[in-house]
Amino acid sequence: MEPLSLHFLHEQAGAHFLEVNGREAVADYGEVEAEYRAARQAVALHDATYREALRITGEDRVSFLHGMVTQEVKGLAAGAATYAAMITVKGAMVADARILRREADLLLDVEPGMGAKVQEFLGKFLISEDAELLEATGELGVLRLLGPRTAELLGAVTGGSFAPLAPDATRPLPLAGQEVLAVGRPGQEPGVDLLVPRAGLEAVWKALVAAGGAFGLKPLGWRAQEMLRVEAGVPRYGQDMVDTTIPLEASLTNAISYNKGCYIGQEVIARATFRGHMNRKLAGLLLGNTEAAPGTELKKDGKKVGWVTSVVRSPLKGQMVALGYVHRDHLEPGTVLAVGDGSAEATVAALPFT
Repeated sequence: MEPLSLHFLHEQAGAHFLEVNGREAVADYGEVEAEYRAARQAVALHDATYREALRITGEDRVSFLHGMVTQEVKGLAAGAATYAAMITVKGAMVADARILRREADLLLDVEPGMGAKVQEFLGKFLISEDAELLEATGELGVLRLLGPRTAELLGAVTGGSFAPLAPDATRPLPLAGQEVLAVGRPGQEPGVDLLVPRAGLEAVWKALVAAGGAFGLKPLGWRAQEMLRVEAGVPRYGQDMVDTTIPLEASLTNAISYNKGCYIGQEVIARATFRGHMNRKLAGLLLGNTEAAPGTELKKDGKKVGWVTSVVRSPLKGQMVALGYVHRDHLEPGTVLAVGDGSAEATVAALPFT
């Protein structure tokens, strides 16, 4: 397991750890619901340096990547970011990524454990283009701020004001002697991802923690972040999306451009869009006190109609909630499905739960 760069700081703060696809992450700091409340009501700081990164350089880098992902790349301005999926010729997902266009390269921010897979996938199609794929996980780390007081904290720690960022908008920040790039996060809770040089992670973390006390900051572990993610209805590759998932099944409309021209797998996406429906789609599920495991089947009249992918206890709903795939005939909110082979039931709910 690849340890976090700031493992010793988290250990001092009472952290418990877990493994995510071969990389270490903080599970919690002993108070999961307090961490969750900070992200909802104040501000929370999450070490997401378990994420992996690739850089693409060369004169043809933009045109090459444009033809490899579902989202617009050529139209991205320098400094702008976007969310995209990579899919096979059959339309099945390889991975998802946040793409940042910089002056000299493209940066791909991917889920833990996905860097080598993405590099291999892209490398198969890199033939005569002037482009080079480089591992970049060791160069930058992501520190994530979530909560309504995020902008106040960033203003305080940088000695000025900080206007909230729209999703995928970016802004350079001088922070603790480091050149940091803030990237606006999508989702219902305000937040930013801070892209920090690895050598400066400790200084930036300490500066945010020191200034954050005045704003109710708490460090946020994986478990509380997962509660927020599932409540927001956001699928995660490796958990809710795998290598048989078609992006439209996971409602990744924000990852797809319908005006960009050809890319790998475009024909499948175009046909599915023209048809107007997928056979199954990601849905919310209200479970009451049922703690269903990911992979548990969902049934209607004894017939399998879906399965569970993510399950958390939701403070917002006061019960267990889940994400899962449900056949299109049973997607109406309020539909009751059997969970597994027992008597437990799940009620289909619209996403996001919030």
